[in-house]
Order: sequence, then structure tokens, then C-alpha cells
Amino acid sequence: MFDFEKLEVYQQMKEQHNKVMLLLRQDDHMDRQVHDHWKNAMLLAVMNLVQASARVNSNEKRDLITISRGYIFECASLLDLVNSTNGIRSVTYQDLYENYERISKMLLGMYKSFNGKTE
Repeated sequence: MFDFEKLEVYQQMKEQHNKVMLLLRQDDHMDRQVHDHWKNAMLLAVMNLVQASARVNSNEKRDLITISRGYIFECASLLDLVNSTNGIRSVTYQDLYENYERISKMLLGMYKSFNGKTE
């Protein structure tokens, strides 16, 4: 088993990724740029976390976690934009929003756990 698979935040992000992919596959009315950007941002959030788990140096870990969290913020913003045009059911919006918020807090906790450590 890889280290990233043991992380609760990875499991949460994987679940969120799957929910977003399902939503995007089902919605054929969404603007293509928003669709593609959301899909890419979600994937990059996960991949940067995976990269962080592979690093030995705490500074590199923090940098990649920061990047991952930035992509989570992008995803939350895209969700908000779609919601503002009534392009998503309110129940789905609330679920995804709360998950993004939870993931963001988990990533911030990870970042703080490496703060001040240098190797």
C-alpha cells in the first residue's frame, strides 16, 4: 500500500473526485470551459497531495499541499459559479461545498504539521 492511500484526506478527495466526475458526466448543459477546468482542478488537487506524500523534505511537502489546497479553492469557486446560475441542485451543492470545506481544513492541518520542520 502506498503512503497516500493511508491518508484520510486522500480518501475524502478521492470520494469528492468521484462525485464531481459523476456530476460532470451527467450534466451536458454546463459550459465546456467550466466543465474542463473543474475536472482538471479536481484531478490536480488529488495529484499534488499524492506528490506531497512521496516527498521526504518538509518544505516540498508543504509546497505541494499548498498547491493542492489552492486547487480545492478553485473547485469550490467553480461550484459556487455553477450554483449561482442555478446549474446544480441545492442538495448536491451543499454536499460538495461541505466536502470541499472539510478537505481544505484537512490540508491546512497537514500543512501546519510540517510547519517549522526542515530536513
